[in-house]
Amino acid sequence: MDETFAQALRRCRGDLSQRAVARLAAVGKGHVGDLESGRRRPSLAVATALDRALGAGGTLVDLATTPAGASAVERAAALHKGLDKHLATGVMSEAGIADWEYTVDRHGRATRYRPEEELLLDLVDDFAVLQRHLGYCHAPDVRRRLSVVGARFCGLIALTLLKAGEPAARHWWRTGRRFATAAADRADASDADGRAILSWIYAQEAYQLYYGGDLHGAVDLANHARHLASGIPCAGPALAASLQARAHAALQQPDETAAALAAAQAALDRLDPAERAASAYGYSASQLHFHAGNAWTHLRDVRRAGEEHKRALELYPPTEYTDRALVQLDQAVCLATDGDTAAAAAHAVTVLSALPTEHRSALILYRARALAATVPATRQKLPEVRELHEMLALPGGEA
Repeated sequence: MDETFAQALRRCRGDLSQRAVARLAAVGKGHVGDLESGRRRPSLAVATALDRALGAGGTLVDLATTPAGASAVERAAALHKGLDKHLATGVMSEAGIADWEYTVDRHGRATRYRPEEELLLDLVDDFAVLQRHLGYCHAPDVRRRLSVVGARFCGLIALTLLKAGEPAARHWWRTGRRFATAAADRADASDADGRAILSWIYAQEAYQLYYGGDLHGAVDLANHARHLASGIPCAGPALAASLQARAHAALQQPDETAAALAAAQAALDRLDPAERAASAYGYSASQLHFHAGNAWTHLRDVRRAGEEHKRALELYPPTEYTDRALVQLDQAVCLATDGDTAAAAAHAVTVLSALPTEHRSALILYRARALAATVPATRQKLPEVRELHEMLALPGGEA
């Protein structure tokens, strides 16, 4: 039978009195008595103090974190948590920092093909471990690099929540900005990492305002992102300029839209190949064609939009579920703009049906519902429109 904490404490105490043990561990005598009788569960701090006072070699700490009768999986989890805490107190080596930088970059690439809910779990787990490292003192350069990693994690969590339609994303943008600002404050004049990640966060946050309907706010925030990274070849200005183009188009401002698309192209041309990778942290030609197509769709320029849609779908890989689906829904909007409501609804149904269930994010459904909402009342009874309503679980799905 597994030994309980109370039993182990009595055994380790041996001939010592409870008062003596309490004095050695700097806890109250009554506290020791309650622990031995099982009336109270030990905190980790108290268990650690008693373990050291009695020379228990970690036995009391183990029993405090993993109760008797715990499964092997629970014991392994408790052991791992303890090891993480132990490792976090050590000096962060160059290899350790590089590993964290690789980890967050890997998550950035995973945004292009992993479902939001699945990715979010891994992001939160990894960030919880990073948080332990952030709680200790580090050399300035190490602290700066860890702050950049922290900003990237926050940005990814916010972006994932945004795609899932969760308003809590806005809190993570704010925290990400604080990490990025800390990194920028610690950087010397030649180091642009802090400003680059801060620009990226502001650009991504502008998308939340855009999808929330605050088009003017989105343009303003994106402009700030571009200003922050002035002179730095990074993804932030490209993301920001393309977002401005989409917002200007939604506001029916064609001249401003064209100027923003030109700025996005110029920013893309300045990027190194590594910055054009398929990642949340990069910006690629496929994204620019997608964003340009969306802008021309808003402006009802079906010919230009169609050219951009075609090129985007040629460049995106099949695993790029979210962006491909959004491009295809823009194609449906263009069909509706041309007056072919039935074809538009049928195309939207085909897009949603082909999309794996786990990839039907709130963002994609939002775009599909926006399309459905534009169907005139006189065409609501078309079979294709009714099928789209049924798929989206909207009123009007029934005959």
